[in-house]
Amino acid sequence: MSRPLTIAVLGLGEAGSLIARDLLRAGVAVRGYDPAIPDPEGLAGTPGFTSAGSEAEAATGADLVLSVNSAKAAVSAFEAAIAGGGVGPNAIWADLNTASPAVKQQLAELGSQHGIPVTDIAMMAPVPGKGLTVPMLASGEAAGTVAAQLTSLGAAVEVLDGPAGLAATRKLLRSVFYKGMAASIVEALEAARVVGLADWLAVHIADELAKADTSTVDRIVTGTRQHAVRRGAEMAAAAEMVAGLGVPPLMADASRAVHERLAQPR
Repeated sequence: MSRPLTIAVLGLGEAGSLIARDLLRAGVAVRGYDPAIPDPEGLAGTPGFTSAGSEAEAATGADLVLSVNSAKAAVSAFEAAIAGGGVGPNAIWADLNTASPAVKQQLAELGSQHGIPVTDIAMMAPVPGKGLTVPMLASGEAAGTVAAQLTSLGAAVEVLDGPAGLAATRKLLRSVFYKGMAASIVEALEAARVVGLADWLAVHIADELAKADTSTVDRIVTGTRQHAVRRGAEMAAAAEMVAGLGVPPLMADASRAVHERLAQPR
């Protein structure tokens, strides 16, 4: 009888712990490590779960290592696992952290030096409420193998034909748009709340989002470039108003700067 698939999960915070729980439900043997959470609630004592004392210990005997700690710890976690001799000759390292493409490429180069395949995985939605089923993109060496392993356990992984860093590139480009939009909405509602217009603005924002379709992007890009001078002045006035209401106009001022840049002769 073959042994169950063994997966190490490094980082047992919100995302890592949810993924680890789903892996356990799928019958996977999970070896977990998090320096800040030595005894993760809901995992410790669960059949199939082994709590490790280091990255190397968690990776020992694992077929696949999922690094879900943090972008700033992505490289150091891999280095620690390698230095401790924990990553076996047939193991694959998959980095799920929201790190830059350059960091993902650094991980791939480090893995190449030690004969360890590195796969870049980008989680494209919040993990809470989805767990292992969160939509993922995978690129880099062994991306197809990792996708096949996780898909067989209930995950949804799209394989991209390209090196480590490609999945991260797609995710972060989306982040520029989505997180920028989210920050602008938060800033606008904070200012609207001061003058008692938050409810009105929230409905207006929801209505605009609901009307968006495939033509919306072209219309926004074309209009922004065509009317950059006027809109730059408009956003300067908006930033002044927001500041006057006691809200730091970070997004409004950034919008002003972008419009002014686009208004410059090319």
